This record gives sequence, C-alpha cells and structure tokens, in this order.
Amino acid sequence: MHTRKSAIFVSVVALGLSAPALAAAPDSVIGTWRTPSKHGTVEISSCGASICGRLTNSDNISKNPDLRDVNNKDEAKRDRKLKGLQIVGGFKQDGAKWTGGTIYNPEDGGTYQATITPAGPDSLKLKGCIVWPLCKTQTWTRIK
Repeated sequence: MHTRKSAIFVSVVALGLSAPALAAAPDSVIGTWRTPSKHGTVEISSCGASICGRLTNSDNISKNPDLRDVNNKDEAKRDRKLKGLQIVGGFKQDGAKWTGGTIYNPEDGGTYQATITPAGPDSLKLKGCIVWPLCKTQTWTRIK
C-alpha cells in the first residue's frame, strides 16, 4: 500500500511540473484575444523573434469602422485608423512570459511598458505600467 501512495504522489508531482512547460510554448500567445475593455479584439502574431498585436475590433470600431486615433498624445498620429492599428509590440520571450514590450491604449493615447504571461491555454495576463509600481493587469481571453 505504501508503494502505491508513493507512485501516486510521484505521478501528481510529475504532472504539476510538466504543466508550466506546456504554458511556456513560444506560440502559446499567438491567436485572437478578447480584452475586458469595450469588447476589444486583438490579434497577436509572430513578428520576427518577437510578437505584435493589432486591434481588429471593439464596440466603438463596430459602430464606426473608420474610427481614428484621436486621443494619441502625438498630434501627427491622430488621423490613423484604429482598426488594424498595432497596439502591442517590442517583446522578448523570457521563459513562460513575454517582457520588455509596450501596449498602446487608444482610449487615453498612452503607451505603457508591458508584460504578457500565459495563464492557461485560453487566457493571458497582460500587465501594463506607467512606472513601477503603477501597473494594471488585465486578463485577455482567447477567441481563436
């Protein structure tokens, strides 16, 4: 009986140790994601050794597909269309997460330092910071 309990314990530990390795796959963040703010949809793809993400839809874009980047702090960029705009980029893979990148928020025109961490096969934790420790974390859910 003691041997059986040991075997079960070893199996449970082995399963626990293998789970993070699955979440760390470099392409685990590739896909289309729903943001919690205004039903935003962001498509994340490979960009060389990095990843980048484009805004493909939101409540406001659905109402006005020609919506422009009017809140951008750089006046020269305020005429850009929001649909298709790259809002995520510049990341480097660091184990299971992507670090050193930025996320642009079209609602306030700000660009923030960001980290993306897979939180399972169908969710990401995206942390954006003005400066440490002034950060906000969102959970994005995979659409496809």
